[in-house]
Amino acid sequence: MLQEIYDKVREKFSSLEGSHDWFHIERVLQNARLIQEKEGGDLLIIELGALLHDIADHKFHDNDFEIGSKVAKRWVMEFFNNEELACKIEEIVSAVSYKGANVKDISLSLEGKIVRDADRLDAIGAVGIARAFAYGGSKHRPLFNERTTPVLHNSKESYAASKSHTINHFYEKLLLLVDRMETNTARSIGNERQVFMLNFLEQFFKEVNFSIEDSVFDLTSFHDQR
Repeated sequence: MLQEIYDKVREKFSSLEGSHDWFHIERVLQNARLIQEKEGGDLLIIELGALLHDIADHKFHDNDFEIGSKVAKRWVMEFFNNEELACKIEEIVSAVSYKGANVKDISLSLEGKIVRDADRLDAIGAVGIARAFAYGGSKHRPLFNERTTPVLHNSKESYAASKSHTINHFYEKLLLLVDRMETNTARSIGNERQVFMLNFLEQFFKEVNFSIEDSVFDLTSFHDQR
């Protein structure tokens, strides 16, 4: 049953743009397996959660935050005919996505925490940088505009409605994720990727000849956290 879902998800995501394609799903699945080896948890639930976490992402469904969990539950019922398992996957998928800097994460089981950490690991570091600019490009967003400053959103609706430049996305989400990691394994991996992102941003600002000192784009506080 798991292999059939794996194949169906791969088919569905194989033609999508690079930030949310099959390779993203596969990396999240690999991350989740790696974390589970160290942290424990039910592997089947974790693998299903990872495979289905983006099955109907709100970004591609008119910012509907509920559709993904409903589709995930339907798929699990179709293949496993197990209501308890389907409800567990539904709960994970509904809570995986980031909903704004000032929006608290929904409390999850160990399995849910692992899937969420696995997804967030793929949003940071070198791959995270590549994905951010791939998505921004697909939406015709500028790389950087110093006149448009980051917003720490207070609701999932305002976060989802944002159409800001890609550099702002680092300050509004990516640089904040490592402190939201809930497993020691993910946090350890995330710290290394955080350093890489900070180095990238410093080089980016240097190349565009923009001084971040004493600006909202200053990175000092993020360095201090490491």
